[in-house]
Amino acid sequence: MEKTPESPLETLQRLQRQHAEKARAEGRATVTRIKKRLIASSVQIAAQLPDDLLFQHTVFCQTVLPYRDPGPGVREWKREQGEVRLLLEAGKVYHKQKDAFVEIGLPFGPAARLILCHLNTEALRTGVPAVEVAVSMTAFIRRLQGYQPNGYEIGKFKDQLTRLSTSLIRLALRRDDHALQIDTKIIVGFDLWADRFEGEPFMFPQVIKLGADYFASLQEHAIPLDERAVAALAHSAMALDVYCWLTQRLHRVDPKRGQFVPWTALHQQFGQGYERIRDFRRAFLTALRGVKTQYPTARFGVDRGGILLGNSPPPVQRRTLINIPSLAKG
Repeated sequence: MEKTPESPLETLQRLQRQHAEKARAEGRATVTRIKKRLIASSVQIAAQLPDDLLFQHTVFCQTVLPYRDPGPGVREWKREQGEVRLLLEAGKVYHKQKDAFVEIGLPFGPAARLILCHLNTEALRTGVPAVEVAVSMTAFIRRLQGYQPNGYEIGKFKDQLTRLSTSLIRLALRRDDHALQIDTKIIVGFDLWADRFEGEPFMFPQVIKLGADYFASLQEHAIPLDERAVAALAHSAMALDVYCWLTQRLHRVDPKRGQFVPWTALHQQFGQGYERIRDFRRAFLTALRGVKTQYPTARFGVDRGGILLGNSPPPVQRRTLINIPSLAKG
């Protein structure tokens, strides 16, 4: 006897049952530590205002560092976003044991982004550009991870700090009839101490000094972030970048019209390492879902064409900044 073909309604009901069964199966799967942190942080963010803030420069909320290590042979990193052009050049550091200047690679990954936030925050909190990192960095990592970091984890952060300390930044802002270029270093001076990382001796900064131009610009263009959200997203460089981007962008969107950003533009900004847009879109949506849990008031819609941004309050309101000396005057 021939099987009666399904009606469209029966097909839809069958697909819905399959989707529900798959969702239940996924729900029974073990919740990873990352998911647990996202959930716990989301509950805290919904319940109370942040006690601890971090700050990122608006430039690094619009243009991004490498996600992964480009390799020792890559000495330049270029990014474009709107009217902003970023050129990051890898530097050299003096190696005491070798009595020579050795090449240091480009900063990359979540650790480089977190270190920038830490340096920015400490400088703004104290009102001076000199930051002692030997002790404060370990405490910062412990707060982010929720447990005492081991030697390997501290070593990774020290490696990224060394990379940031030696990098040169060239920033160009295009205008209708001219362009403005700024050549600067985030860090202009540091005390070097010997340490070992992955079994090899290397030199890393213990006390650093932010560049005067960078520090002055930071005081004018610092974007406040909720430390709980940053900690929950610290596993993913892309998620951190998307969170920072939405934080500085959404409150400036036209409340009546919104702002549409096509997937091609998003791919240019965040899609490093993804040749096909569909592969990037999948990774971006995963990061975006995580960001939404930490920035619940963010308003946006996603379709096949891109993402429609809606005007949203920033995750950190201005009234929470009164205890930051260098920003309280703003």
